[in-house]
Amino acid sequence: MGRRLAQPPTPRLAIPPAGNALLPDAASRHFSEALAAMLQAKEVPAFADMVRANDWRLLAVAEQRGQTVVPVYHVLNPKGEEKGSVEGSPVPTQAWASATFGLLDDAAGDAAPKITALLTAIQHADPNSLYNRLAKVQVAPVTGAPGDGNVALTQQMRTKLAALGPLVQDTAGGADFVVQGNVRMVPIAGGQQRVEIVWGVKNAGGDERGKVVQLNDIPAGSLDRYWADVAVVVATEAAGGVNDVITRQSGREPGEPVHGQAGTPLLEGRKPGVEPVR
Repeated sequence: MGRRLAQPPTPRLAIPPAGNALLPDAASRHFSEALAAMLQAKEVPAFADMVRANDWRLLAVAEQRGQTVVPVYHVLNPKGEEKGSVEGSPVPTQAWASATFGLLDDAAGDAAPKITALLTAIQHADPNSLYNRLAKVQVAPVTGAPGDGNVALTQQMRTKLAALGPLVQDTAGGADFVVQGNVRMVPIAGGQQRVEIVWGVKNAGGDERGKVVQLNDIPAGSLDRYWADVAVVVATEAAGGVNDVITRQSGREPGEPVHGQAGTPLLEGRKPGVEPVR
């Protein structure tokens, strides 16, 4: 699965029209749009757009080599520094000159996995990426619980999640992810209540990256005052799922160790998912 670029604010890989790709204007715009679509299909947040502040960018150019044209794709960081490049498959010069949308779509499809692999390599090589350091995680106050549940669940999640590795904090400053729990108490038959707890994981830009859902039936009113050991059990079970989401968003698989030292994120994670925990 593809990696996602992360450079606060909201991460983007901007792909401006390919001005140096030996294509007319309309074809250049279509090529940019095709590249963005193919990369989005691989979970890369790519957009056919002009470059904004804090954007990463992908510049597509074309080089004439004998009787063929070779597309070349350059990845630049928000400072405009090139971090790597990759070549697409050669295309006969006459075919490239025709600039048909079908041919450009094929070229974009050929390029997408190569560009995605390049982004992954950039991530792994960067000592400041989440792949190479522990994530900083704000555990925000839980909402919606009766009695002392909000306080108890918040405290226990901070403790249990920190024990699994992330650098847990109670403020948003410098956090890579924000974890927040929300509790709903739903009346059901037989004098029971269903406790629905959702732990959402968002990145620094506020985009949801995953969630852990817990459902339990209890005698009605039994948690109206004190949560005590219930909060410990809930947080213990949920923290593992939350940590798995954060780990995958950092470009690693659960159980895979951190590969480097501290810094700020360059490349980030995987497709949002739902991790049920009971």
